[in-house]
Amino acid sequence: MFEAYLLNTWYASTVVAVSAGIIGVFVIMRGDSFLAHAIPHGSFAGAAVAVTIGLSPVTGMGIAALLSALAMHLLGKKGRRDAVIALLLVFLLAGGAFMLSMSGDYSNQVYALLFGQVLAVTDADLLTMSILALIAVAMVLCMIRPLLASSIIPEQARVQGVRNNLVALLFTIVIACVTTASVPIVGAMLLFSLLIAPPAAACALARNPIHAIVLSCVFALGCMWASVALSVLTDLPIGFFVATSSGCIYAIAKFVAHVWKH
Repeated sequence: MFEAYLLNTWYASTVVAVSAGIIGVFVIMRGDSFLAHAIPHGSFAGAAVAVTIGLSPVTGMGIAALLSALAMHLLGKKGRRDAVIALLLVFLLAGGAFMLSMSGDYSNQVYALLFGQVLAVTDADLLTMSILALIAVAMVLCMIRPLLASSIIPEQARVQGVRNNLVALLFTIVIACVTTASVPIVGAMLLFSLLIAPPAAACALARNPIHAIVLSCVFALGCMWASVALSVLTDLPIGFFVATSSGCIYAIAKFVAHVWKH
């Protein structure tokens, strides 16, 4: 389980879990679950375009994640944000499927971005994802006070001089960075699980945002490490274990929180 060829897997799963655990708490507090679902899945289109024209799918995915994040933020200000995000998501998925149909030579690479390849992480992948995850976490730490204020009581934050719109734009870019860092490793499906279930479980149990961030990282690390171990031992897809363990942690946390209140 701890052979040399799996060291990158353990390191990558740790980076993904910590970054998703920190940023996921703010996704839950801000009610941005749909946005966190749409950006990773929408980046699929960029990967499909990239492989069609002979570029790296990760490069295409990163560009698509950033552009789609900016589009969802800017167009969402003009009308119903959830409707705009849904329409952009459908457009990006349809465009990705169309581009993929024109070049099936590298379809396995693109499909890997949906479901991940955590057991085959290269040194180059590890370096790229570490830098992007570090940038995303650094951005959150640099703006943690206005981000907390904007997430908890946006009206009061505005009175105090916090520029909620700028905070929302920067946080959307943070999600795009985490998407580009994590999707090649865990896939769009599993990144969404890690961004939602462990942070939601932590928010249900924690008494303040700092405790929620710490607890969220612990839950996300537990999910990833247990899933990697079970996947290696059973030779079954890691996605099943990540989704199941994330869902179980959320269900247990909600049950414990309910018992505490009564």
